[in-house]
Amino acid sequence: MDTVIQQPQRNQRPGIEDFYMKFRYSYFEVIEKRLWLLGILIAIFVSFGGLAEIVPLFAAAHGVKAAEGVKPYTPLRLAGFETYVKSGCYTCHSQMIRHLGYETQRYGAASSAEESVFDRPMQWGSKRTGPDLARIGGKYSDIWQLEHLKNPRNLVPESNMPNYDWLIDMPINVANVQGAMRAHQKLGAPYTEEEIAKAPQALEGKSQMDALIAYLQGLGVDNVPVERRPQKESQL
Repeated sequence: MDTVIQQPQRNQRPGIEDFYMKFRYSYFEVIEKRLWLLGILIAIFVSFGGLAEIVPLFAAAHGVKAAEGVKPYTPLRLAGFETYVKSGCYTCHSQMIRHLGYETQRYGAASSAEESVFDRPMQWGSKRTGPDLARIGGKYSDIWQLEHLKNPRNLVPESNMPNYDWLIDMPINVANVQGAMRAHQKLGAPYTEEEIAKAPQALEGKSQMDALIAYLQGLGVDNVPVERRPQKESQL
């Protein structure tokens, strides 16, 4: 006689487990069947991930202060900075020396955030058709800089840099410089009202070429701590 083995009875009401499993994973089905909802949720979670990375960097950036002895640009150098940006010099020259041996040997000490605290916009860059300019100040004389800007091939025959001789005849817009000083003042640069008021005197008789040369001659000199400033030498 065959023995019939009976299965044990489950102490659970029929359908409860099936209902639980269906309810537990039902929201996956809801999301997967609605692409617009899937897209929105992806965007939300990617945004949270991005904010988690970006916000701490912004907070740290606001904590960067100018090094001891570093002051905001003089009116003439600020005018030169504006000319540098307007002329697109940043498209071929960087102002950031990386912590790599071959860069520090060629250009000098590696750059730090404190050196660019008054640059708005910053000029670090990543394109080097020409050399990095972070430490160009004092490397050449004013006369050399003038001749190089007028016609770079007179001094560097293989240069593909355009001529900027037309800057000699371009006057400085004093009102724009004063406006830039006030804008920088609102962003934290310690300009005084007296300095802004005296800007026209500092710019009297100066051209955009004079301003650009003054700006270049201060890079790596006026924007670094006093103890790190190189001795200026006149070289032709």
